[in-house]
Amino acid sequence: MASQSFSNILKTLRPDLVIYDFSPSWAQSIASSYNIPAIQFMICGTMVISFSHHMVKNPGVEFPFPAIQLQGFHEARFRHFIETATKKFEDRQVAPVNDQPSCNFMLYNTCRELEGKYIDYLSVVDEKRVVPVGPLIQGMVDDENEHSEIIQWLDNKGESSTVFVSFGSEYFMSKEEIEEIAHGLELSKVNFIWVVRFPKEEGVELEDALPQGFIERVGERGLVVEGWAPQARVLAHSSTGGLVSHCGWNSVLESLKFGVPILAIPMHLEQPLNAKLAEELGVAVEVSRDINGRLNREEIAQVIRKVVVEKSEEDVRIKAREFSEKIRMKGEEQIDELVEELLQLCKLKYLGD
Repeated sequence: MASQSFSNILKTLRPDLVIYDFSPSWAQSIASSYNIPAIQFMICGTMVISFSHHMVKNPGVEFPFPAIQLQGFHEARFRHFIETATKKFEDRQVAPVNDQPSCNFMLYNTCRELEGKYIDYLSVVDEKRVVPVGPLIQGMVDDENEHSEIIQWLDNKGESSTVFVSFGSEYFMSKEEIEEIAHGLELSKVNFIWVVRFPKEEGVELEDALPQGFIERVGERGLVVEGWAPQARVLAHSSTGGLVSHCGWNSVLESLKFGVPILAIPMHLEQPLNAKLAEELGVAVEVSRDINGRLNREEIAQVIRKVVVEKSEEDVRIKAREFSEKIRMKGEEQIDELVEELLQLCKLKYLGD
């Protein structure tokens, strides 16, 4: 939305409050011009912003939380991502998120059970109170007929015997990555549902992208779905025993909500950091890459079997269930606290008018 259109909307509606996300950097200044309080809402976690802030402000200095360190391939890619993003901000003369003027607090889609120490750390380094409002997770679609064949397939599998494999809607795997993951799933001997996506403009056929004979060899043990699957419904199913994931923040939160352990294969952007956090929490095992960032089918198969079949990673399964219980017990308490914060902010606006 163009800034002028946004300004016209505020002028017409005169709202009590504006909540804006990362993208419209002009939202706060326009809201202030109408004496409307504006709060930034970050859909990511606090650890990622803390790490990024530290990398920009303290180059060459180790992040003060030893569990969150990137090395090799992931470190180089994330550094390039941060440098590119910083240059973009400078070119557009836009302040990075941590330097933007706003109210004296910010909203994050997280909770203390997941990121307590990072919430406190970011509040100090950013000199702005962090208010956790999550985890905010999209609910399950009520239409039972939609993709019912996937759920019916799961109904015929044993409890916690199946991994759900999905890498989000914004990342398209290379042919090499598809081949290694396919062979890893085949070698694991574990049931799986694998969601595969291709850019529309490339017109790739699913059978051409998979290793020759893969579908026939895995037989009833595997279900390959092109495009989309009802992730929440799959994760909530009793037959699901693990999520092979890129570790996008929403996927991490969703897996924890349903108590499903994560088999982490982060691809780009902030995903390697989310994977490190999930490992620190004890709910994930990351698949190792070689020095050049390439995946290995034997490593993929080994991690899948460890998490889903073998007792060596029983702690990961237990921890995932424990976090699910914590999130469920938390209920609406955090949202109630947020509502009170926002009401107080709106009252201050009226006192100032």
